[in-house]
Amino acid sequence: MRIEEDLKLDFKDVLIRPKRSTLRSRSDVDLSREYKFLHSKLKWNGIPIIASNMDHTGTFAMAKILAEHQLLTAVNKFATTKQWQDIAANYPSLQNYVFVTAGSSDADFKNLCAVLELVDYSMICLDIANGYSQHFVDALKRVRATFPDKIIMAGNVVTGEMTEELLLSGADIVKVGIGPGSVCVTRKKTGVGYPQLSAIIECADAAHGLHGHVCADGGCTVPGDVVKAFAAGADFVMLGGMFAGHDECAGEIFVENGKSYKRFYGMSSTEAMNKYVGGMADYRSSEGRSVNVPYRGAVEDMVLDVLGGLRSACTYVGAKKLKELSKCTTFVRVTQQLNEIYMHQETGDIR
Repeated sequence: MRIEEDLKLDFKDVLIRPKRSTLRSRSDVDLSREYKFLHSKLKWNGIPIIASNMDHTGTFAMAKILAEHQLLTAVNKFATTKQWQDIAANYPSLQNYVFVTAGSSDADFKNLCAVLELVDYSMICLDIANGYSQHFVDALKRVRATFPDKIIMAGNVVTGEMTEELLLSGADIVKVGIGPGSVCVTRKKTGVGYPQLSAIIECADAAHGLHGHVCADGGCTVPGDVVKAFAAGADFVMLGGMFAGHDECAGEIFVENGKSYKRFYGMSSTEAMNKYVGGMADYRSSEGRSVNVPYRGAVEDMVLDVLGGLRSACTYVGAKKLKELSKCTTFVRVTQQLNEIYMHQETGDIR
């Protein structure tokens, strides 16, 4: 046993210090990025925000709307080959904005191969709660060997050395985050985790040294957190809870005590296990919670709110492009970042 004494920070622990800016308007800010990837050598251009591969948010309906704004969607791994075939035939524009998601099992690999035989999509998301498993590293190597020309995003991890391991094993993008998600209870059940801001800083530093990329996954509750994730060095930011409860999410709207909701749950929750694998195995415990999220209407409103916050932040620090944000950022440690006197009346945050 050992103890690391140096301070680790979360989004709530910092604010971004404003700096002199020559930008006249938020409209002058360019949020698009172009990336060339370590292994696939492919290029991608767009706004690097991704809807999470959870079954609630990783839907084709979500992908259609986000693609209109040049954002990405990691479609959940339970989408059928028929659904993939239909979407590829009817919405060819989605090809550059959608990840095909898979886990690390043999069945996941077979399903991934079946999907990619039908649709010529260039991006794969390999998702597992514990990216430190040798089994996952081996699965990543297998996928890279099978699909040498695909962009592969893999995770989740929270430390520099494992970020390097995944990049060297075939990942182009490493997904960062253990326990920060709004419907994740891994930290509560296991005591394992890492403050998300520090995790992004550490993993981004490791990845960029190898010409790889990182995706911050989890912990964003408001647009300002998305800004902080990019400012900390994230190349992509994945959102689950912030995109939950919208029309484009899976699940029906229902009314309870006069208010409209949609169901949202973690993919390691009892509810998800019951739905997809027939129940929770007796050797494990639930590491996800199930919640009723207030119904929020069209996801486009949230997209515009997030993009508006990003543009505004860039004007505060003098960043003409999203690419420049991390270079223009100085984080200030704080004990309180918000005046919360009326917070109980606000419905826009994920708590």
